[in-house]
Amino acid sequence: MTTLLVDSASLKATDVRVSDDTLSVELADGRSVSVPLAWYPRLLHGTLSERSNYRLIGGGEGIHWPALDEDISVEGLLAGRASGERGESLRRWLESRRK
Repeated sequence: MTTLLVDSASLKATDVRVSDDTLSVELADGRSVSVPLAWYPRLLHGTLSERSNYRLIGGGEGIHWPALDEDISVEGLLAGRASGERGESLRRWLESRRK
């Protein structure tokens, strides 16, 4: 069995862009990773203002959107992991936004 060793410095986000259908993250080592926005329903349902209001957390190991209560790790992005939020949780969150 082999183990993939990844330099933790490469797992740091330096910039984030969210379009109508894509989340793109620039990494400290010069790579970019883009994933479908549909992978993260809270971002998908967020407004432009909410999507633009993010902060890098853990020295760039993750991204936090306070208005959307969404956190995404760079490691998860690189591993291709979509949101693990259950449908019921998302439904309650969407309902709370309508109030």
